[in-house]
Amino acid sequence: MESRRKRSRSQIIKWVCYTLLMLLCTVLQTTPGLFQLGDAKPLWLLPLALAVAVEEDEFAGGIFGAVCGLMWDYTAGRTVGMLAFELLVLCFLLSAVVQLYFKASAANFVLLALGASLLVLSLDWLFFYYMPGYSGAVERYLWFVLPTAVLTIPVCALVFGCVRRIHAEFKIDNGIV
Repeated sequence: MESRRKRSRSQIIKWVCYTLLMLLCTVLQTTPGLFQLGDAKPLWLLPLALAVAVEEDEFAGGIFGAVCGLMWDYTAGRTVGMLAFELLVLCFLLSAVVQLYFKASAANFVLLALGASLLVLSLDWLFFYYMPGYSGAVERYLWFVLPTAVLTIPVCALVFGCVRRIHAEFKIDNGIV
């Protein structure tokens, strides 16, 4: 009974740490001018959601991804739900793919997160710039979407290291070899 209570407390602390990290990433992502290069800024919430999805199971990763997406939608002043749904699906799929086909290394994570960043940013560009027919949509892709994805690469490595540390610190040893 005591070990179950200790494991439960450990899991609560782990998710509190993930939540505090989400709040920190939200502040870093929304602070005007911080790490900005032209119009582009690195993404922080997307790599965090993906890193948690890689370290946790599909369900937990998908739910955390949806929460990060809601936070991103809300702080960006957008219609709430689109990024939440995208991150829910993306985190669920990434978690399953990494468990089945990839080793969860930092290099693999950075490459997968770069692809996910390009996918999310490209979908956003497609629906909100290209399809409505705004002039300069192609320039927006070249000078915002691509640099934002590139600026996100160092963030991916940093966030993955933090999430991996939190996960290892509060890992449950269930005695299965």
